[in-house]
Amino acid sequence: MSVIIAGTVRVPPGNLAGLKPHMEAMLAASRAEDGCITYSYAEDVAEPGLIRVFEAWRDQGAIDAHFKTAHMAAWRAAWPSFGVSDRQLFAYEIASQRAL
Repeated sequence: MSVIIAGTVRVPPGNLAGLKPHMEAMLAASRAEDGCITYSYAEDVAEPGLIRVFEAWRDQGAIDAHFKTAHMAAWRAAWPSFGVSDRQLFAYEIASQRAL
């Protein structure tokens, strides 16, 4: 069963440019992981500093491995210096999918 992680985090808009290289490193490393189907961040057009997170993983085991990686530890360690806050992420178990 695939798992989707979706939600948001907040970053003061003035800190976003400095955080971007950390975001890019996290994206590249996560996308290279076994079991990662997609991994992305996007700033909300209507709300500067609101970062939308969307991830799709093969299964829970892939997510468990992801949370133990060095790049995840480095990513989380960078948050305080850039004011990352209000993390609201949710996991959704997906039994099937279809094109719309």
